[in-house]
Amino acid sequence: MLSVTKGLVIDQPWIDLILSGHKTWEMRATGASHTGWFGLIRKGSGQVVGVAKIESVGKALSPDEMIATFDNHQIPESMIRSGAVAKWTTPWKLTDVTRLARPVPYHHPSGAVTWVNLDAAVSAAIASQFESMDPDLVGSRSSTSPTAPRRANPAALRPEHKTPPPAVEFAPTGPSLIMGDCEVTQGNLTHNHFYMRGFVHRFPGDLIGGSNVHSAASRSAIIDWGGATNVETDIDGDKKFFRKRGWIKQFFADNDAAPGDRVRVTQTAPYRYRVTLLKGAA
Repeated sequence: MLSVTKGLVIDQPWIDLILSGHKTWEMRATGASHTGWFGLIRKGSGQVVGVAKIESVGKALSPDEMIATFDNHQIPESMIRSGAVAKWTTPWKLTDVTRLARPVPYHHPSGAVTWVNLDAAVSAAIASQFESMDPDLVGSRSSTSPTAPRRANPAALRPEHKTPPPAVEFAPTGPSLIMGDCEVTQGNLTHNHFYMRGFVHRFPGDLIGGSNVHSAASRSAIIDWGGATNVETDIDGDKKFFRKRGWIKQFFADNDAAPGDRVRVTQTAPYRYRVTLLKGAA
């Protein structure tokens, strides 16, 4: 019978990327004091939401190595270069990630930050659910996938660029990072867009698509522009602006935008950005 006695606390958006199979390395500041099976705990939820195994622990990576292995850990280049994740450079390489059909509540002991000791009742509840699961779903990314492979290996779980990761609400992680500013012109106001030519290179490459919706990027960003709802869009790599532009007319109107004002784009978390207007010329 499966024995899961430890749980690892993982914040958003990383835990959802692990559960979906798009993240196969959990980046940490040190090596792992525990190997083998463990519970995946969504930070702040009080629940074990999945299980996984630590296959191995790699050496600490340089920034360039981190950037080159994005597909494994999903940390954007902009965050790496900003120093926001400077401590989190050691990859814990995961296998057999399996989402539990029913999250298992646990008691979070005072002072536990990384590893949590799971009591016998929690371990038994996880084992019972795991053992009753369809064998073809063990080691899959989701307990609801009818064709998921058994005992999937890390290579099988790496994301294909044609299949974007799930859209999730990202909680702020680390300090905000100003991507850049751009001046508002009358043409921008008329056509509801603003160009990011001077700083588009700072966005993750998988946010940059072609000139039409048929060549959209593999991922989307979540844009917080001050409206009632956020916007999910990629970037038109030819024109260097956000592909979805319906919200920009209202953004300009709400902020009484005029030629000579500046739009600022700030990264607040991986794949999440805040757009604000700065009044007056720079």
